[in-house]
Amino acid sequence: MGESEGAAKATLYDWFQVMKPGVLSLLQVTAMCAILVHDLIQWNIAGRTNFDLVQTLETMGIVFVGGYLTAGGAHTFNNVLDRDIDPTMKRTADRAIARGAISPTGGLIWALILSISGTFWLIHFANEVAAFWAVFSILFYVFIYTLWLKRTSVQNIVIGGAAGATPPLVGWAAAMGDAVSIANPFDLGSPLPWLMFSLIFLWTPPHFWALALYRSDQYKEAGIPMMPWVHGPRRTLTEMRVYALILIGIAAMPWLNPSEVGELSAYLYTLIVLLLGVWYNQSVISINIHEPRDVDGRIPSAARSFYISMTYLSLIFISLVSVLFSPQLTIMFLVLAMFNILSKISRRKTVSEPNTASD
Repeated sequence: MGESEGAAKATLYDWFQVMKPGVLSLLQVTAMCAILVHDLIQWNIAGRTNFDLVQTLETMGIVFVGGYLTAGGAHTFNNVLDRDIDPTMKRTADRAIARGAISPTGGLIWALILSISGTFWLIHFANEVAAFWAVFSILFYVFIYTLWLKRTSVQNIVIGGAAGATPPLVGWAAAMGDAVSIANPFDLGSPLPWLMFSLIFLWTPPHFWALALYRSDQYKEAGIPMMPWVHGPRRTLTEMRVYALILIGIAAMPWLNPSEVGELSAYLYTLIVLLLGVWYNQSVISINIHEPRDVDGRIPSAARSFYISMTYLSLIFISLVSVLFSPQLTIMFLVLAMFNILSKISRRKTVSEPNTASD
């Protein structure tokens, strides 16, 4: 009776929100970029002739649907399993299962429907290897992160980040088509998808700890051993900076083979990721744990770094696609962006300087 009454209060929006669509969007950006990178590299190797845009868009559509369903299923499982601690934290208290709008049974059924349908979708329309990495992500997120690490280890978000790093593997495997075999799903024919995986994996700790810095008390009350309250904010900041530097170093590695994609594309991408890395690293270095909280209880500099990190990750992947498609066009956009930044800096200096004409 109670479950049916709770389920009756749920809206379509509630059923959609338990999938954590905001997180899904960023994950799907990395998967879509992995597909484009694979196909653009093949296009470059073939002498930039006969790019099959329809095939690429079809693969992107298939992975988008399959990835949305499987990742949405994993997130729904997380909502079901965390229904005891979600109500204790402001950030999660309004989740549909936490507040009783969707019953645990209803959430479990929804999670199974999403996960199973997404897996079979990928098997049928992509290939078994793409489905394998999607299922790996579900199982890792549910059993390794949610059920084990989240409540027992301060390294929860570090190791658990592997679950969110698999979308490029799913996208790359789907783009390979019949050239990949389930006999060895780790053999994706190139180090690139694994480098993409590594970037997301290394990005996750400094990204999430920026949020945890000003929600430390909530995690402590919920009994989740998050770094800021277990080892303190100073230790957290130190580790964030270390991870950010390693991330920038990995990102700036020579990902692209100049003989395959051209020297301009290869070296231009290295330059772009270095510039992006300096920008993101500065946001991490600038976090001031003693800064006054804003009206929402956030540390402004930490919140800024959190949001910059999402833009940074997206731009890394988008830039890779851009330089492979047209390095000349990428240079033009880069120059325009630099002029825009310089003009904003100039306007700020003009506003801040006193008017000395009447002195």
